[in-house]
Amino acid sequence: MRGISSGRTLALLGVIVVAGLATHTSAALAVAPTVATQAATGVTIQAATLRGTVNPRSLATTYFFQYGPTAAYGAQTAPASLAAGAAAVRVTGAAGALVPATTYHFRLVATNATGTSVTADRTFRTPAQTLRVTLGATPNPTSFGGPTTLVGTVTGTGAAGRPVQIQQRAFPFAGGFANVGNALVTDAGGRFSMAVLSLPVTTQFRARVTDRAGIVSPVLPVGARAVVGTRVTSTSVRRGGRVHFSGTVRPSEPGRGIAIQKRRDGRWITVAGTVARPGGAGFAIYGKTIRVRRGGLYRVFLGTGSGATVPNVGRTIRIRTHR
Repeated sequence: MRGISSGRTLALLGVIVVAGLATHTSAALAVAPTVATQAATGVTIQAATLRGTVNPRSLATTYFFQYGPTAAYGAQTAPASLAAGAAAVRVTGAAGALVPATTYHFRLVATNATGTSVTADRTFRTPAQTLRVTLGATPNPTSFGGPTTLVGTVTGTGAAGRPVQIQQRAFPFAGGFANVGNALVTDAGGRFSMAVLSLPVTTQFRARVTDRAGIVSPVLPVGARAVVGTRVTSTSVRRGGRVHFSGTVRPSEPGRGIAIQKRRDGRWITVAGTVARPGGAGFAIYGKTIRVRRGGLYRVFLGTGSGATVPNVGRTIRIRTHR
C-alpha cells in the first residue's frame, strides 16, 4: 500500500511539475506588442493616413497613433483593438485638422496585458495651399453716386502680408482695367478692404496679388442704381378719378422706359407706361396720368437703360379711393 501511495505521489508531483513548466513557458511567451511605422499616405493640406504594423504577441491589444507639429505630438487617432494573434497586422489611423505647408511628427503606440510598445518618431509634410483671391462689395448695387466698400480675402499658404491691387473698369467696359489707389496689404487672416466713396456708373472691379503672377480674383460687377423721384397730384381721389405721376431720374437717360405699377395679389402689375424725357443738367423727367378705379399701393419702376445704371424703383405710394 505504501508503494502504491508513493507511486501516486510521484505521479501527482509530475503533473505539478509539468503544469508549472507550462505556466512558466506561457509567461515567457507573453510579451509587449511589436510595432513599426510606415510612410504616411493620402497627405493633403488638411488630413493624412498614418500607417504601421502591430504584432499582438498572442494577447488582445489596443493601438493608436500620436501626431502633431512637434515631437510632443498633442493629438491622437481613435484607439482601435486587435484580437490575440502571433502575426504582424497592418493598421492605419486618420490624422485630421492639419494645416498646409507644415511638418508633422507621428508614432504608433500599442498596449497589451504585458506592456506598451512605442515606435520611433517619424514625419510627413503637408503640401502648400495654392493662393486664391476673392472680392465682394457691400452694398451691391449702390445708389447712383453713392458709396460701396470692397472687401476681399487671399487664401492659401502665405496669405498674410500680401500686396493686393484693386483695379476697375467702368461702363461701357471698354479697354483694360486701371489701378485704383495704392496697393493694399492683407492682414493676418488674408483680408483686405477699400472704400469707394462714389460710384457714378456700374463698374467692374477685380483684385490682383501683385507679387505673384496670375493670382487675380473673378471680375465683380458693382451696380449703380438710378435714383427715381416720385410725385403724385393726389393720394385720395374718387373711384375712376385721375392721378398724375411725375418725377426725375438721375442720371439723365432720355428714352428710358418707365412703368407705373400697382400691387395686386402679392405682385407688382404694370398699369401704364411712358419714357423719360430730357430734363436739366444730369437728370431726366417723366410724367404719366392714370385712372384709379380702386385704391392701393403704387410705384414707379425704371427699367433697363443703356447699362450705365441698373433698374430701380421710386417710393411706394398708397392711393385711396372714395365715392
